[in-house]
Order: sequence, then C-alpha cells, then structure tokens
Amino acid sequence: MFANKNFVETLTQSKIYQDYERAFTDATGLPVSLRPVESWQLPNRGKKSENPFCAMMAERSGSCAACLRMQEELSQTARSEAQTITCFAGLSDTAVPVRLGENLIGFLQTGQVFRRKPSEAQFTRVAKQLEVWSLQAEASELREAYFATRVLNRRQHDAVVTLLRIFALHLSTVSNQVLVRQQNAEPPMITRAKEFIDENQGEALSLGQVAKAVNTSVFYFCKMFKKATGLNFTDYVSRTRIEKAKNLLLNPNLRVSEIAFEVGFQSLTHFNRVFKKIVGESPTEYRGEIASA
Repeated sequence: MFANKNFVETLTQSKIYQDYERAFTDATGLPVSLRPVESWQLPNRGKKSENPFCAMMAERSGSCAACLRMQEELSQTARSEAQTITCFAGLSDTAVPVRLGENLIGFLQTGQVFRRKPSEAQFTRVAKQLEVWSLQAEASELREAYFATRVLNRRQHDAVVTLLRIFALHLSTVSNQVLVRQQNAEPPMITRAKEFIDENQGEALSLGQVAKAVNTSVFYFCKMFKKATGLNFTDYVSRTRIEKAKNLLLNPNLRVSEIAFEVGFQSLTHFNRVFKKIVGESPTEYRGEIASA
C-alpha cells in the first residue's frame, strides 16, 4: 500500500507533530520520537533532550546492541497498546502504537528515565557490564550521567504515558488527512489530477477518465501518481471520499447510506468496509464518538 517509513517521515515533518514534540519536551524534559515499525535505529539518538548516559551507551557496539534489543522488544510488545520496558541499566522506555486505520504504522516513544531512584550497588553492576563491552568513558563522567538521569514516580510516569496515548490517537485521526493532502514537490500533472478528483469524487471516477483530464496516457499517469502520492489511484480516491464522509457524519440529520452515495460509493457495504479499513471503526461508531465528545 505505502511505505510506513516514508509516511512516518512525512508525519514527523508536519507542523502538528513538530509542535507536539516541542511542547512535550518543554513540559516533561524528556525526548519523544515517532518511529516506523521497521526502524532499526535508536529513536532518540542525537536529540537535544537525549539522556547523556544513553548517549554514552550508544557509542560502543556492545552497549548499543543491548539498546537495540530493547527497541526490538518494545516493537514486538507495544503493537496493540502502550508498553514500558526496563533495560539492564534500570532505565525505562515507553512506546505507544500509532495506527492508520487498521494498520500499525509506528510508535510514539519516550523514556530514558528511572522509575525508582538508582542505588550505588546498581551502578556498580552496570559499570562492570560496561567494562565487558569496552565502553570508553571516564568513570566519574559515567557515574555523573547515570545518577543525573530523571527519576519519575508512578504518578508522573503514568501522566507521561497518558500524554503519549492521547497524541497517538490524534495522530491516527489526522494521519489520513496528511496522507491525502501531502505535497512533496509533486509534478503539476499530479496537482491537477488531485484537483479533478476532489471536484468529481462524488462521481464514478475511472483511472482513464482522470488520465485524460490531465492529458497523459493511463500507463504514465498510473506510474507518476503512485510515485508522487505513495498510493495507487483507487486507494487515493477511496481516502479522499472517506475524508468527505467524515465531515458529512458531523451532520446527524444525514443517514449513513445517504453519505455513502453522496461521496461516490455505489454500495453501502463497500462504503462500510472501506471506512473501517481506513479509519479503524465503522461509520456508525465514528459518528457515535463524535456525538459523545
């Protein structure tokens, strides 16, 4: 369908994500990252708010490998709900799943914190393991970074996780809009095609019809459209129609069947199936959430 990595990168470049990242770090002092499911990198590496001790850990292959194994464990355990795990050094990371409809696209992640105050004995054990991994750092510098790590009590940590959960839900809601509207220096032909689709999305659109409207062959248009949007023609039209449907569902006087045909679906069953695939819930459930909000 589309590359999670490319789409997550688009989300991280959006204003809504960058505003959240800045506000979260300013409020909590902690790093936060949005990383794709298939990422094999340390999510907070190089960030201004990266924990100095974790930065030292990332400098040697042995300790870095331990951190990467922790990220892999988070990727496996946080697929359905928020999870927090603790590394060998006693620091905790939390990951919250972010979805696009029914698809898991990535994780919001924060951490590099203690959930209980570290002890001298604990640091001694950690330092011995780091010697095995040949971590080259001054003992005093390593100790200072370790004990300077932020300690969150249970209430504080729960509040941080709640902030991540709320934003993950919001990202899931707006991600389809970003996917439909993203502009990546696209060719004028693609811009015209999108405009034509928007203007005629309530009709029975065909690939040939749109290619003709932008004066190009079906083969060339299909290739360029997929390259520019990351979606094939049918998926893009469906997502455009679903965005229109979500707006119409705000009107309680419109029946779901009326909305389905208004946005261009020829079958209510097909509309319900596509809506749930993209949004993650049925039109009726979506309307119910709006009404109770």
